[in-house]
Amino acid sequence: MKQIPMTVRGADKLREELEHLKNVRRPQIIAAIAEAREHGDLKENAEYHAAREQQGFCEGRIQEIEAKLSNAQVIDVTKMTNSGRVIFGATVTVLNVDSDEEQSYRIVGDDEANIKENLLSVNSPIARGLIGKEVDDVVVITTPGGQVEYEVLNVNYL
Repeated sequence: MKQIPMTVRGADKLREELEHLKNVRRPQIIAAIAEAREHGDLKENAEYHAAREQQGFCEGRIQEIEAKLSNAQVIDVTKMTNSGRVIFGATVTVLNVDSDEEQSYRIVGDDEANIKENLLSVNSPIARGLIGKEVDDVVVITTPGGQVEYEVLNVNYL
């Protein structure tokens, strides 16, 4: 399996979720299954079947997170020298030339992406268009909504 780029923050969040699933959620589900078993006939026991389904989802998510973490290439941009070039993990401020609107984005891994928090997936059209660019570069990016022209105003490795 190929390595998955991930920020330190993203890896920490996955580790926290994994710990919660293993140490809190898994024991809760096991207790729910045990309690449901006490109610007798398992064939028509909705609580039992619901708990088993939750167990399947929980165990699946645990395996998914463990696989992601084992294949993660954790990149800490704060330890890199700021070359002024947009790279994975960088926070970039751009100006939408058409609307004269300024926006800051942090380029992160797929699992960390959240547009509401201005976290762009490295595989998104905007991030792909900005990677490798420097301050004062102007780039035209094709997005699902059409072509957008951005000017790179600032690049930080936070």
